[in-house]
Amino acid sequence: MSDKNLHPDQIYIDGLAQNNSTIIQSIYKKFVPKVKNYIRTNSGDDDQAQDVIQEVLITIYNQAKTNGLQLTCPFDAYFFLLCKRRWLNELKKSSNKEVTLIDDNVSTDEPVQEMAFQTETFDAKQSLFDEMFQKLGEKCQEVLKLSFITKTMEEVAEKLNVTYGYVRKKKSLCTGQLTEMIQQSPRFRSINY
Repeated sequence: MSDKNLHPDQIYIDGLAQNNSTIIQSIYKKFVPKVKNYIRTNSGDDDQAQDVIQEVLITIYNQAKTNGLQLTCPFDAYFFLLCKRRWLNELKKSSNKEVTLIDDNVSTDEPVQEMAFQTETFDAKQSLFDEMFQKLGEKCQEVLKLSFITKTMEEVAEKLNVTYGYVRKKKSLCTGQLTEMIQQSPRFRSINY
């Protein structure tokens, strides 16, 4: 995506990705009160609002670090929509009743909707990956973790005190196992891969 499509509010995404305390404080000052008010108005309390806000900020942070998230809409609308959807999902999980929301802050802006959808899809994929990764055997987890953070497979072999051939084969087998587990999960079909 070219820089001319970037929204000036990209500073909030970059600030989150860099753990910039000034930007994070600015997010809490400018955008969080609206989310807290919305959640309180819709059957929630401050603790629940804080949980939703934290989860959404972590999701945005992860997407920024992993995929280089490029904001093409105002941060306020994007952040609010993600929090709103997360809260709606929480309400649905905790109740079998019909959920009625008081909503006068709905964004119908297409770029905001698209950005929120992309972030939610990223979060769902990351969650499924993490869940299946935890089900792998200890040796597979160790080989894959090291291969994620180490530059070469030679270094991975050296750290594990095994041969290069062994670590390549083990990584291939573990990656295949993880891929199969993810694809066989019922959640896989519901995520837009």
